[in-house]
Amino acid sequence: MIEADPEVCIAAGMCALTAPAVFDQNDDDGTVVVLDGTPQGADADAAREAVELCPSGALSWRDS
Repeated sequence: MIEADPEVCIAAGMCALTAPAVFDQNDDDGTVVVLDGTPQGADADAAREAVELCPSGALSWRDS
């Protein structure tokens, strides 16, 4: 399961670029929006990569 903390997000956009099926950016301030909190297959792989690439540490992956 993907968790995001918009308070920590710096709106770099790495998540939306890396996993566009899972993440988007808020239109107002560019902070992270989770589109799919439980991605599967290739989307899950991309989401895990996005978590690792997040420069602010606003994203986390929790195994359910």
